Amino acid sequence: MIEILRLIVSAIFAVFYRVEVVNVNNVPESGPVLICANHNGIMDMFFIGYKLKRLVHYMAKEELFKIPLLGFIIKCLGAFPVKRGKGDVSAIKTVFKLLEEGKIVGIFPEGTRTLGKRKKDIRIKPGAALIALRSGVNIVPVAVKGNYRLFSKVKVVFGKPFKIESEEGKRYRNSDLGKISEGIMNRVYSLMEE
Repeated sequence: MIEILRLIVSAIFAVFYRVEVVNVNNVPESGPVLICANHNGIMDMFFIGYKLKRLVHYMAKEELFKIPLLGFIIKCLGAFPVKRGKGDVSAIKTVFKLLEEGKIVGIFPEGTRTLGKRKKDIRIKPGAALIALRSGVNIVPVAVKGNYRLFSKVKVVFGKPFKIESEEGKRYRNSDLGKISEGIMNRVYSLMEE
């Protein structure tokens, strides 16, 4: 099923978009990976996964799973629901389980679609830092650029993997996690200038 969906997405992109993917080889071929990307729109997960050989398991807002066709497609592509606006313990447990199994998990630390918003008006969520610190896995920053209009160009840039080391014995407050998540997103934003 996944391969069929990949073929359909590839065909759609070939006809309706000009997608350029840069440095996809920065994604490790095996082992757990946390992909952190900016969030322009609902198509982001498809653009990011378009040229990857590995499946990315996305944390996606639960409302998307209630849309019949879209819910079916994203579930087949490895997405799992998250309740927004509060700490969803079940979704976080799913993230850690997938990472322990050596899979790729994709998240959008901005928490919501941001196309057209100014960077200074975007509030980065602390969850990315929490996951990164507790799991110790490689983080791959990814920038998606484009306006998503039909026949327009979309550029996906994969940054180099990095890790965030947890300071032994340190108790991280929400404000600390927020700053670390902002640092992750600054790496993503810097890729948008390439």
